[in-house]
Amino acid sequence: MQKFTDERQDATADEIWFVEHPPVFTLGLNASREHLLAPGDIPVVQIDRGGQVTYHGPGQLMIYPLLNLRRLKLGVRDLVVALENAVISYAAELGLTASGSRQAPGVYIDGAKLASIGLRIRRGACYHGMALNVSLDPQPFERINVCGYRDLRVTRLADHGIDAGLETVAQDLTPHLLRHLGYEPNAVAPNAVARGYSAINTDLQAVNSR
Repeated sequence: MQKFTDERQDATADEIWFVEHPPVFTLGLNASREHLLAPGDIPVVQIDRGGQVTYHGPGQLMIYPLLNLRRLKLGVRDLVVALENAVISYAAELGLTASGSRQAPGVYIDGAKLASIGLRIRRGACYHGMALNVSLDPQPFERINVCGYRDLRVTRLADHGIDAGLETVAQDLTPHLLRHLGYEPNAVAPNAVARGYSAINTDLQAVNSR
């Protein structure tokens, strides 16, 4: 992500990466280690996103939007809301009522966090992104103050009767992401054009464990 962002040019097509990580706790740039309660055998990695501590692992879909924000004319808050609304509209498609939060960015169902957001903006572009809980083991979240909040509950799509694999979730979430980020519905191929420039490239939808 860093290399892509550093090397991209004005005409570089935006991309969204969907991946799955092995178990890991990540700390944002200014995160406090007091929120890391009992990591045990799960690695802890400091990374260059905003936000506090969170957990990533198998069964969680990582969504990394690598976007030229200047070209999209999106501010940071606009980007956060667009990512939240994409998951909210996807959840609605599944029959679930979800909502965002101005106090603690992310997507929630009945006060429990379904998706978390942590971003980095550099050279007018963004990287890092959003984690959507699909079917992962929730136990590691008990070892941290999730996103720096004590007693913040976490939920998964699986908790609400959604039995879907990560590849299916990635595929079904993509049109919601494109719409809320302002792309045309058919702008899903590397050579597609929207707003007069190369549109988002969603070819990298394979879910990897490494």
